[in-house]
This record gives sequence, C-alpha cells and structure tokens, in this order.
Amino acid sequence: MDELKPLAVFAEVVDAGSMTAAARRLGMSPSAVSQIVRGLEEQSGVTLLHRSTRKLALTEAGERYYPHCRRMVEAAHSAAESLQLARDAPTGELRVSAPVGFAAHLAPALAPLLAEAPQLRLRLLVDDAMIDLIDARIDLAVRVGRLADSSWVARRLCDFESILCASPDYLARQGTPTLPQHLVTHQWLAFGRETITASRPVTLLVEMRSATQEQHRIQVEARIASNNQVAVQQLCEHGLGIAWLVQADAQPALERGALVRVLSDYRFESLPVWAVTPKLEQSEAAKVRSAVAHLKRYFATLPTSDTPGT
Repeated sequence: MDELKPLAVFAEVVDAGSMTAAARRLGMSPSAVSQIVRGLEEQSGVTLLHRSTRKLALTEAGERYYPHCRRMVEAAHSAAESLQLARDAPTGELRVSAPVGFAAHLAPALAPLLAEAPQLRLRLLVDDAMIDLIDARIDLAVRVGRLADSSWVARRLCDFESILCASPDYLARQGTPTLPQHLVTHQWLAFGRETITASRPVTLLVEMRSATQEQHRIQVEARIASNNQVAVQQLCEHGLGIAWLVQADAQPALERGALVRVLSDYRFESLPVWAVTPKLEQSEAAKVRSAVAHLKRYFATLPTSDTPGT
C-alpha cells in the first residue's frame, strides 16, 4: 500500500494550495512533501505541478490526475469511518445462531436492540444441529449446557433452572412419583442432539438434591427421544411421560395447567446459557457487544434464571 501514499500527498498539496500547508496537515516536513511529489513526477515521467515562489498550479496532466487521487483519499476516509461505525454503533447485519428451543427468548431479548439501532439487520439461524459457526459467518451463537472445546470465546449469560414435568393426565394414569426411586418405573422423554445417531435406547442420568442437600442420581431409559426440545415438551404435554425441561420454557404450560412439576421439593442440575463469539485480537464490533448486553439484560428479568454480574 506504500505506492498509494504519494497519491494522497499529492491530493493534499492541491487541496492545501502549497507544500508548506500540506505538510502541516499531514504532520510532515515541507521538504518531505516536496520529495514525494517530485518522486511521483519522476516515476510517471509527467509534470503535475507548476511551481513558483508564490503559488502552485496544476498542469494539464495534473488536472486529469488529481480527481482520481482525491477519490482514492475519500474512499480511504469512508472505509475508516465504516470501521469506526462498526466499532462504536450497532450497524450492518448481526448473524445469530440458537437452538430451536431457545428461539422464543431471542425476540424479547433482541427486539429492544433492533428498535434502538435502525441501521442494524438481524439474520437468525435456528437449528438444533451444531452448525459450523465459521462457515455460517456467525457473529453470536447462543449455546445451552456444556460446551465443547473451541477457539471461540464463551461468556456466561445465565443459568437456567431445570425441572421435571408431566401432564396431569399422565400422572392421573401412572401415579405421581414422590421419591427419586419412583422415577425408574415411569415413561420418559429425552432431548439430546445425539438421539438421532444413537443405535441403542437413550438413557438419562437424573441428578437431584433434596431440601436437606442429600444427593440422588437416578438412571432412566427414555421411551421417546428427540433432538428437538420443543417437540419433547409438546409430547410431554400430551401425556406421554416425564420430561426434564427448562423452567423458563415450561413456565407458560405450568401456568395454564398443561404441565405439573414432579418432585418439586428437589433441585436439579441447572443449565448454563452461553454467548459464543469469535476470538478477536482487537475491539469487538458494537453490534455483538450490544447483542450480548441485551441478552444478559433480558435474562436478568426472568424469575427462573440466575444471571451473573456483568
């Protein structure tokens, strides 16, 4: 890019009207500016400026050459401004990836951001499959649970409380478990990405803690398994068994009576929610910083999640 510097210096000389004035603008010495312009003329074999002790004037070749140099300088300034805007204000396209069961949280979380930033566009990729974040050009991925090792940066957004649920019809038919050991006699629904490729029955290890802090670990076999959390909850609401659900997702069904909590006196393993972003050496784009901040703000309002401090 060094070959472009003389063009910028020449345009500044023309705009300033003298070598001395251009040198002040550029933070250079007048002799350095004069050498650069002279070198540009020697390289092209064309005189660009008529020089006198009092003023400079463009030659015919210089008049044709100057607009191209000026447009190059303006393009460089525009490029720098666009980078500064990306750093300081949410603009452009924000590409977000999230699992299907999590999509219902993204609208209330990101709607305020989109209202505040009219120059921001949202591209939302909802998929329970572990898509390649680099190939999909993802700016921000929302992940739930344990994370695989990655070169990406993970920031904890909150912890979702998990609960056991069943429909009233199912409990009326099969009975309501009152102790952890009763769970092994019930039908189960399981969620997991590996359920599609599993060649044997899917098992769940249900870990829980009583009010007296007594630990229980119960292994159960799933009658129904799916890689879609929404489908698991719907099947649970239709009376097909007990499911291990995120309380934030199940809360509306609990409130309308479609689901009932099972073993409500016990506490189950919470699920961490992460914002996963590319590892950057320099400052992060404003659109990503703002999206992470709005997600954390939204989760802080949920009674069924624990949000870490920012």
